[in-house]
Amino acid sequence: MSDVLIADDHPLFRDALQRAVLAALPDATVHTADSVPALFALIESLPDADLLLMDLHMPGARGYSALAHIRGQYPGLPTIVVSGHEEAQVARRALAHGASAYIPKSAAVDDIVEAVRAVLDGDVWLPHKLVGGSVELKPDEAAVAARVASLTPQQFRVLNMIAEGLLNKQIAYELTVSEATVKAHMTAIMRKLGVSNRTQVALAASHLDVEREAFPNNAPEA
Repeated sequence: MSDVLIADDHPLFRDALQRAVLAALPDATVHTADSVPALFALIESLPDADLLLMDLHMPGARGYSALAHIRGQYPGLPTIVVSGHEEAQVARRALAHGASAYIPKSAAVDDIVEAVRAVLDGDVWLPHKLVGGSVELKPDEAAVAARVASLTPQQFRVLNMIAEGLLNKQIAYELTVSEATVKAHMTAIMRKLGVSNRTQVALAASHLDVEREAFPNNAPEA
């Protein structure tokens, strides 16, 4: 029996993914989350899960940051990215950040089933229209992704709140911790990212934004 995790903040699409997973794996147990913090808790409770399907855009995520962090913290968990983006570059960047497959939200159920089976067989999967092209990231994005992967889950939450422009007292309120604890996380984040102030933390995080042109030599889309 397989444990499959689905993380998406849209209930209708989350249900559609669950139906597709069960079509591919009738004996699977599906566990769902609607945010990155909920996903972290789910992974911690199911460290031997067999597969993760996650949306790029959900509460607690910014661009590819959640994907990079999860792949760094849980390298043995095959991850399929689902997203409303249809661009080949977005899909290829997801693969470059460690995803095993990329499924546009417009994909047919049969495609989702095919992707799930392919990834569990150890393959990489993309829709036919997105196949081809480079998956090599620019050095600065690759470096930031590696550093983000080294953050603890709580440090990752603080990083994304900083990137969203929240003040220390607002972050402390959201996480129900003291401002001193937030400052301690800030110090650790700056050290791990190799930066020296809050603005540089936010700038580093922006390297993982979906809208950023990230491939060297302006590689054309497939």
